[in-house]
Amino acid sequence: MKGITIVRADAAGTVVFAVTAGLAAALFTTAMQWLGAVTAFVLFAVGVFTFLWAYVVAIGRSRTDDISVTSLFLLTGAATPRRVRLAMNGLLAAQVAVATVTTFARLDGPDGNPGSSLAVGFLVPMFGIGMNGLWASRHATFGLRPRTGDDSGEGDSGESAVAAGAIGQNDDHG
Repeated sequence: MKGITIVRADAAGTVVFAVTAGLAAALFTTAMQWLGAVTAFVLFAVGVFTFLWAYVVAIGRSRTDDISVTSLFLLTGAATPRRVRLAMNGLLAAQVAVATVTTFARLDGPDGNPGSSLAVGFLVPMFGIGMNGLWASRHATFGLRPRTGDDSGEGDSGESAVAAGAIGQNDDHG
C-alpha cells in the first residue's frame, strides 16, 4: 500500500490519544489529566503542521492535477483507494469518538466546577485531517486539471475568452 508510513503514524497517534484520554477520564487524577491534555496538544500541533505541509504540496500538484479540498482532506472520490480511505477516515472518526466519550465522561473538573480538561481532546481530529491531507497530497491519483487555454489569455481556437461586448458593458457606470 502506498503511503503506509503515514497510515501507521495516523494509527499510532490515534492509539496514543485513546489510551491517554481513556486513562485521564477513568482515573481523573491531576497527573493523568495533564498527560491527556499534553498528548492532545502535541497531536493537534502535529496535525496543524501536517495540514500546512499537505496544503503546500497540494498547491504544487494543483498546477497539473485537479484537486478538491474534500478529496485532499477527507479522501473523497476515486483519487484515494478505498482501503486507505476507510482506514484513515476510520481513524479520524475514532479520534472524534474518543474525544466525545472522554469529554462527556467527566463534565465537571476535580473541584466540582463545570468544564473538564478532557475537552482539549476535541483538538485531536486536526491530527487526522492533517494526516489525511498529507497522504492525499503525496500519494492520491487525481485527474488532470482541465486545460483552459495558454498563457496569452486566449483559448485554443485563438479567439478571446471574453464574450463580445463584455469589456465595455460597464462603461456607463464610471
